[in-house]
Amino acid sequence: MSFGGRMATFLVLLAIVVGLVVFSVVTFLTPQPATVDFTGAQTSGSPVNLTVQTVGAIGFGDHPTWVSYMVKDPSGAWVHSTVWKVPAHTRINVTIDQYDSGSPLRNQQWGLVQGTTGGIASLNAKPFRVFDSYSGNGVGHTFSIPTLGISVPLIGVDGNAKAFCNSAAPCSVSATHNVISFSFTTPGPGEYPWQCFVPCGLGFLFGNGGPMSTVNYMGGFLDVAA
Repeated sequence: MSFGGRMATFLVLLAIVVGLVVFSVVTFLTPQPATVDFTGAQTSGSPVNLTVQTVGAIGFGDHPTWVSYMVKDPSGAWVHSTVWKVPAHTRINVTIDQYDSGSPLRNQQWGLVQGTTGGIASLNAKPFRVFDSYSGNGVGHTFSIPTLGISVPLIGVDGNAKAFCNSAAPCSVSATHNVISFSFTTPGPGEYPWQCFVPCGLGFLFGNGGPMSTVNYMGGFLDVAA
């Protein structure tokens, strides 16, 4: 591997370590959101379908302007929670409706699909393994579970689009969005932190504060149960 390649790998690993440390400290000091339980959402051994969305501004709560995730609970209702309980050793089919705008990545490593079933994801039903963030509207976020080696770029939409979502979450399916889907299999029981690694905390130093380091916004926990 060239020196440039080794340096890029080192910087990615350093970003993961720093991100996890900051995320863990802030998480310890802040209240946790309610857990959305998917363990009883299907018959034993069958896949869990997890549907979430990313929005440019949540539109309510203590930080209405913060970028955030929402999740659809087993009853079909949208919930503002990023702590999800799923069964161990189970296929998780993830669908992410991405309503936020994007930009070129500071580190192109985050454009790679990693750790998913088959090493692929789908963008609006078209499979891909890597996304060039200098094309189209760039990348808005990543969905990354570092301890499981999972990372998927969430491709941005045109922030100037006529149908761009400017209402409080959840955004309507009629608003401009990309659909990113992928699958992975859960490991044994444990609590696995996940977060976005694209600096998107506008107004904070280097974009890494605020929602980037706060559970219930751009990070959460996958609570894998036996």
